[in-house]
Amino acid sequence: MKYFLNILGVLVLVLFLSASVQAQCSVCAKTAMQMGEKPAQGLNSAILYLMLMPFAIVGFIGYRWWKGNKKFEEEESSGQ
Repeated sequence: MKYFLNILGVLVLVLFLSASVQAQCSVCAKTAMQMGEKPAQGLNSAILYLMLMPFAIVGFIGYRWWKGNKKFEEEESSGQ
């Protein structure tokens, strides 16, 4: 569990300390350029924010699958 928390901590640090990230498709980028600097930054932040939830869901499902598989392997090895 400590290893998992270390990895999670590093990922969070990379997320917050990363340089300006362009998360827009070409159509969104063109629209954002027409809106101005502040709205473009807001749009970019919103796209990144919305992108996090699917990754969090997939990560949670993967973690539960890994934990269940690990528990199953321990039960199987102790039964031999």
